[in-house]
Amino acid sequence: MIVLHHLNKSRSQRIIWLLEELGQPYRVQAYQRDAATFLAPPELKAIHPLGKSPVIEFDGRVLTESGAITEYLIARHAPERLAPAPDSPEYAEYLQWLHFAESSGILPLLLDIFVRKDGSPMRFLPGYARAECAKVLGYLDEVLASRRYLVADRLTGADILNSFLVDLLAQSGQLAHFPHLQVYWQRLNTHPARQKAAALERELDQSAE
Repeated sequence: MIVLHHLNKSRSQRIIWLLEELGQPYRVQAYQRDAATFLAPPELKAIHPLGKSPVIEFDGRVLTESGAITEYLIARHAPERLAPAPDSPEYAEYLQWLHFAESSGILPLLLDIFVRKDGSPMRFLPGYARAECAKVLGYLDEVLASRRYLVADRLTGADILNSFLVDLLAQSGQLAHFPHLQVYWQRLNTHPARQKAAALERELDQSAE
């Protein structure tokens, strides 16, 4: 059985969604962020030295990094259902979007969140973060103007990973600035496995009580 070490309000909700889509037996071991620091608890370091989430355990092994987890689990359990065939024309683009989520996509959004959370006067980072967010999200919005999903006209692991980006936009009230991303986010929310993952995340999140 796959064990997901899940931190509330984190990127590992995507892995719950992925596991639901895969239909494989799994168990969630939940952890709560520190109410004051918003950091992960030290117990996660007993699973992996970085003390971050998501982390999965399977067959006596430990695997970290959302992109690696997603790519591995899909290749093992749903290679034809949640990814284009490796010899297909879409596969290279699939890999690009799969890794976009945790590279080009997430960095500017996190910088913007950290700048706003810190609140201190800064000369460089606020403007840089805003410009990069506009560039990256504008690009994603433009791509989705002519697509229902990121690649292959169907749900793939790339959509599951990139869902965190549009979730952040929705939570911050900025999604309306990107009309195609808004439609995309609404489409993702129609998937029953995503709905179930979101409900489970709310159930596991003790900070919401």
